[in-house]
Amino acid sequence: MSQTFRSGALSMRKPTRFDLQPDAATRKAIADELGLLSVPFLHFKGEIRPAPNRDFVLEAELKAVVAQPCVVTLAPVRAEITETVLRRYVSDWEEPTGDEAEMPEDDTAEPIPEVIDVGLVALEALVLALPLYPRAAGAELGEVAATPPGAEPLRDADLKPFASLAALKDKMEGGAEG
Repeated sequence: MSQTFRSGALSMRKPTRFDLQPDAATRKAIADELGLLSVPFLHFKGEIRPAPNRDFVLEAELKAVVAQPCVVTLAPVRAEITETVLRRYVSDWEEPTGDEAEMPEDDTAEPIPEVIDVGLVALEALVLALPLYPRAAGAELGEVAATPPGAEPLRDADLKPFASLAALKDKMEGGAEG
């Protein structure tokens, strides 16, 4: 999915609009590249408009429907994504120098590239918006007990030593009263 605009050819007076709606084959390629089960819908619509100081602002809306594998069962999990995407392309960008560089306050700013590929911006926004740990309804991890042969498995309760101390304290206090 690619739609490019040469930054030197963009109008400094009016916005340049775009409307990306990839076909089924392109959505399948995107799903394969991102490790998704499918991308039944993807729409990226917006504009690149001039800003002061010969800068540009890309503002768009990403709408997508994706199916990801559940992290527990691998069953398909559907997610609907709606994101506003904002990028500022700055003409007087200065790369940080030195061994340590601080994160800039404005994380939407970047240098003006020779070519702005709104398809790549859409893919980046999609990747950042995907649920990190999709889980199917009712999917639970359960409990795993791995022990050497002949040993007692450790349970969650066994790993809470203060619970047994509290029980011992209650027992001792109960015995002192009686």
